[in-house]
Amino acid sequence: MKIRGKLILSAIGIMALIIVYIIVMAVLSDKNLTGENTPGPVATVTPGSTPVQTPANPEPPSPSDNPVPSDNPDATDNPTDPGNQDNYPGRPGNPGGLVIRTDYEVFKPNEVGEIPIVMFHNFIEAYEEKTEKEFTTTFAEFEQLLETLYNEGYRLISMADFIDCNISVPAGCKPMVFTFDDGTPGQFNLIEENGTLKVNPKSAVGVMVEFSKKHPDFGLRGIFYVNMDRGNETFKGQGTLRERFEILLSLGFELGTHTWGHVDFSDAKNNNAERIQEAIGKNQEKAEEILPGLRFYSMALPFGSQPVNKDLRPLLVRGVYNNTEYYNESILAVGANPSVPSISVKYKSDYVSRIRAQGRVPVDCDLTWWLPRMTSSRMFISDGDPSTIVVPEEKLDEVNQDRLGGKKLITY
Repeated sequence: MKIRGKLILSAIGIMALIIVYIIVMAVLSDKNLTGENTPGPVATVTPGSTPVQTPANPEPPSPSDNPVPSDNPDATDNPTDPGNQDNYPGRPGNPGGLVIRTDYEVFKPNEVGEIPIVMFHNFIEAYEEKTEKEFTTTFAEFEQLLETLYNEGYRLISMADFIDCNISVPAGCKPMVFTFDDGTPGQFNLIEENGTLKVNPKSAVGVMVEFSKKHPDFGLRGIFYVNMDRGNETFKGQGTLRERFEILLSLGFELGTHTWGHVDFSDAKNNNAERIQEAIGKNQEKAEEILPGLRFYSMALPFGSQPVNKDLRPLLVRGVYNNTEYYNESILAVGANPSVPSISVKYKSDYVSRIRAQGRVPVDCDLTWWLPRMTSSRMFISDGDPSTIVVPEEKLDEVNQDRLGGKKLITY
C-alpha cells in the first residue's frame, strides 16, 4: 500500500507540473496576441431585446489603419480603423456578435455625425445613346460601387434603424441607407426557374445578394418607395405583385410610399388637403389590398416637392383617406447632402436629406462627388454598440437628448 501510495503521489506531482506549464504557456500566448501593456477593444454581443440576424461567416471590416480626423470637409482622409478584431470574443466571425470598442481616443467614434442616405432610380445592363443621363446606372457600375463603399468602411442599415438611431454596425464603421424610388424592374424583379420564383441576378437586389455572399457584414438592406397606381408594372417580371413584395420583404428590405400618381406637391392643383391625403392615403389603401398588414411608415417626396402652402405640410406626415390612416415617420427629399442622424438637434423628420447616386453623367453633389468629402471628421463613426451614443465632448450640444430613447450617452 505504501509503495502504491508513493506512485500515486508521484503521478499527482507530474500532473501538477503539466497543468502549471499549460497555464504559463497560455498566459504568454495571450500576451503575444494582445500586447502585454496595450489596452485592446472590448467586444460583446449586441444588447437589446430585438433579435439581429447576423451571417454565419461574416468577414471583418477592412477600413485602413491610423486615421487622422480632419476639420476640412474637402480633405480625403481614410475611414476610421475598426481595429484588429480577430483576437477578441464577439468579433464578426462569431455568429451573433458585434465588435464594440471603448478605446474612444484611439478610433474617435462620433455618433452624432452625418449619415448618407443614397437615392437610386434606374438600373440597366449597358448604356445606349438615348439613355437618361442623371438617374440611370449599370449593374456593373453598381457592383463596383458596393465594393468601393465596403472598402471605405460603410455598412448598410435599414430606414427603421436610421429613424430610431439603432445603429448596429461594427465599431469604426459608418452607417449608410440605400433608397430606391419608383419600383422599376432594374431595381428588383423575379424570374422563374423550374417552377420556382427567384430574384433576377440582373437587378440591383440580385447584385446585392451576390455581394452579400462575399461580404455578409456589409448588410443586405434598403427601402423601396413605390407608386401603387403602377400596379403590375411595379418590379415588372414574374410573379404577382404580392409575391414580389413578400420575397423582397423576406430578404430584409423595406417598402415605403412614393404617392399614388407620383404627385408633384408644389403644383397648384395639388395644394389642397383633399388632394394631398388622397395621394398618400390611396397609396396606403392599395398596399393593404395587395398585402394585408403592410404599412408604409416612410415617404420619398416625388421631385422632392412640398406644398407651397406651409400650413398643408403636416398632411404629408399624417392624414386619412377613405377611412385609411397614414403616418410617415420620415419624409425624404431629393436632396444633395448627407443627413444628420435622428438624434441630432438639427434633424427634421419631415424633410430628410438624400444624396443621389451617380448616373450616366456625374454631377455636383452626387455620391461620387461626395465620397471624398465624407471624411471621418464629419461622418457618423460607430462604437459598435447600438445601446450607447458616443460623441466627442465638444459635440455634446449637437445631441438631442430627448430622442435618446433609453440609450446611454457617453462623451470622451
